[in-house]
Amino acid sequence: MSKIFTFLKKEIVLTLSFVLAIISMIFVTPNEKYFDYIDFRTLGLLFSLMTVMAGFNKMGVFKVIAEYLLNKAKTMRGVTLLLVLLCFFSSMLITNDVALITFVPFTIVLLKLADKQSRAIYVVTLETIAANLGSMLTPIGNPQNLYLFSAYNMNISDFFKTILPYALISLVMLVCCSLFSGKSPIVYNGNRKELNFDKRLIAMYIALFAIALLSVFRVLNYLILLAVVIVFVLIFDRKVLLKVDYSLLFTFIFLFVFIGNLGNISQINGWLSSVVNGNEVPVGVLASQVFSNVPATILLSGFTNNATDLMIGVNIGGLGTLIASMASLISFKFIQKENVSIAKYFGLFTLFNVLFLAANIILWLVIK
Repeated sequence: MSKIFTFLKKEIVLTLSFVLAIISMIFVTPNEKYFDYIDFRTLGLLFSLMTVMAGFNKMGVFKVIAEYLLNKAKTMRGVTLLLVLLCFFSSMLITNDVALITFVPFTIVLLKLADKQSRAIYVVTLETIAANLGSMLTPIGNPQNLYLFSAYNMNISDFFKTILPYALISLVMLVCCSLFSGKSPIVYNGNRKELNFDKRLIAMYIALFAIALLSVFRVLNYLILLAVVIVFVLIFDRKVLLKVDYSLLFTFIFLFVFIGNLGNISQINGWLSSVVNGNEVPVGVLASQVFSNVPATILLSGFTNNATDLMIGVNIGGLGTLIASMASLISFKFIQKENVSIAKYFGLFTLFNVLFLAANIILWLVIK
């Protein structure tokens, strides 16, 4: 029983989405149309990308790149800026979750070795914001973008034109905040032993990533991608399949069922459509604060055709509360294990998130 409770507590979003799906089944009897609710293309792309990134992460590729760059830094300001920029730019390709799973533990170890543990709260806070905001600039940077880009068949140029201003103002703010880290000297010597990669696996994952991009941009059918990823990984690196976040995939499935059923309840459908239509950005921001931005995206997408405004709302909506983006909880779990003040981390995290959120909302109002 305790194991079940621990699992439910750990996977709160999965649990909530499952409960919502079950409740919705009371009002809409399960039938063969349930399969029409599920966006199998998004699930296939998400699984494939998570598998590829898990492979790279398992081999320590991202950590080696980070160590190489950090060996060039000489001051706390330089290290902070490098770590923040690593999270910002890498999240565009490896997703915000993977960026934080990779670089936050690395940051904590680095600061301990350099006797700068007191800076952990500040640096990890900026890294978390950087990963969440950097990831919004590409269709594969986070789950909500991948879903919206696929579900709405978005044009890539429209995608970039829509989100670029918000990414740029966020980048400028992150650089400015990083420069306040001080000029105190810092020394870090990376462990170069990790450079001995399996070249065959590296080549395989690079090829699989390239194929995944072709599928994201609809050059290649996602079923071909899915088959290629599964076959090659099973043959050459099957253990990496244990590293895939299956809870996220099932969360998507349960939410697809919940939203599909809501769409078949005329009273709720009409009310939600009237609330969401024309208010995609503010509703997206507010819903993200409560439900987290990935569930909010899937929920709201069933009641609007305005993909660009919804994308803005749920991406900048990842700022704010600790649960606004589930990726933020990754950083929190790592920082919880350290000898730091959780209250101080929560306070600084909330302050910076509110400031970045306010700046992005003001930008949206100006552009609007």
